[in-house]
Amino acid sequence: MRYFIAVILPWLSFFTIGKPISGIICLILQLTLIGWPVAALWALFAVQNYFADRRNEELMETLRRDR
Repeated sequence: MRYFIAVILPWLSFFTIGKPISGIICLILQLTLIGWPVAALWALFAVQNYFADRRNEELMETLRRDR
């Protein structure tokens, strides 16, 4: 769902992952038609990194518990 939001409303995806300053900058970028594709790509990469960071944190917790 976050990927869909990242394409349609890129600024909102930053707010859902806890980066409000980036969301405001993305909103300003999205207001121009030329900036919208750039904002959408930026949001997609940010959401992808968010999921990767979450996955890595879970793996690290698992490794710490298994010791």
